[in-house]
Amino acid sequence: MRRRHCGCGSRKPICCPPTVHPTQVAPARVSPTQEVIKTNIFNTVVPHYHPVHTRTINRHYTHHQHYFPQTQSVENEYIDTQHNCGDPRNPNPGCFPRRRFGF
Repeated sequence: MRRRHCGCGSRKPICCPPTVHPTQVAPARVSPTQEVIKTNIFNTVVPHYHPVHTRTINRHYTHHQHYFPQTQSVENEYIDTQHNCGDPRNPNPGCFPRRRFGF
């Protein structure tokens, strides 16, 4: 058999192949049981109907409005007359006012 050096320290020990012993089984160690809760959810739809009726009433109002328009006007009349009454010595009898001068 050949000697191998395992490289430990300055004294070079001689390394032998490992010896494999039979596997031993130790007594089982049992931990306390953990409780796992698994929840299953089942959705159920229950329709509820609440009927509503909407009535629309269109109410039309007629508003009668009475007006009494009144107009007003003003007229200014200017009357301008011219009379040829002659002269104070010979007045025209159709001239107004009738004034006679005593010449």
